[in-house]
Amino acid sequence: MSTAVLKTEIRLFRREPGALFWILLFPTLLLVILGSIPSFRQPNDDLGGLRTVDAYVPVAVLLGLIVGALQSMPQTLTGYRERGILRRMSATPVRPVALLSAQMLVHGGASLVSALLVLVVGRIGFDVPLPEQPFGYALALLTAVLVALALGSVVSALSRTTKIAGAIGSAVFFPSMFCAGVWVPVQAMPDVLARVVGCTPFGAAARALDQAAAGHWPGWGHLGVLVMWILLLTGAAARWFRWE
Repeated sequence: MSTAVLKTEIRLFRREPGALFWILLFPTLLLVILGSIPSFRQPNDDLGGLRTVDAYVPVAVLLGLIVGALQSMPQTLTGYRERGILRRMSATPVRPVALLSAQMLVHGGASLVSALLVLVVGRIGFDVPLPEQPFGYALALLTAVLVALALGSVVSALSRTTKIAGAIGSAVFFPSMFCAGVWVPVQAMPDVLARVVGCTPFGAAARALDQAAAGHWPGWGHLGVLVMWILLLTGAAARWFRWE
């Protein structure tokens, strides 16, 4: 991948205040709002003794990467295709795949920065413990970022225009947020629903992050679900993606 392409994409990303807010700042802002509610700072039996603000830290971590992969990246890539940028790049030494790789690195990196910000603010502002199994947490977070980017690539592949990208991205975005636990933390879901959600990419990611935060190695079943989705979605994106 061309370093110049990556630097250009980073520079363009920094000029997008909407993307900067929704990916980097909104997840932390949501955590601050929830943590400011007194009852959310009290232990909750439905959450296994955790406080609600504790349970929402992994949710906020996942929210940043969901926004970046499903809302921001497909719009950018589809816009490049719609304006013929990818087609013109195919005639230069810099191949279109360099642009795709740069976009994934930019949005993946932004998601990781967002996750770090959530963890720091949760710890400093609301005394949320840092993950007790940091290596397992890092592995779960990395696989979650990869599955989000793979899903975003499928959205980009299926979208011929930016309007279609916005529609498909929104259609996938809200179920993904539900599975990540934005409305109801996965720990508080009924058993049958929790098992179904655990088979989805972000439901499995939420459970893996919860386990690592509690000091356990992420369950191999949850990691296996994530790897399966990464392979399936990457294969689908590679099959359907068109440069023009």
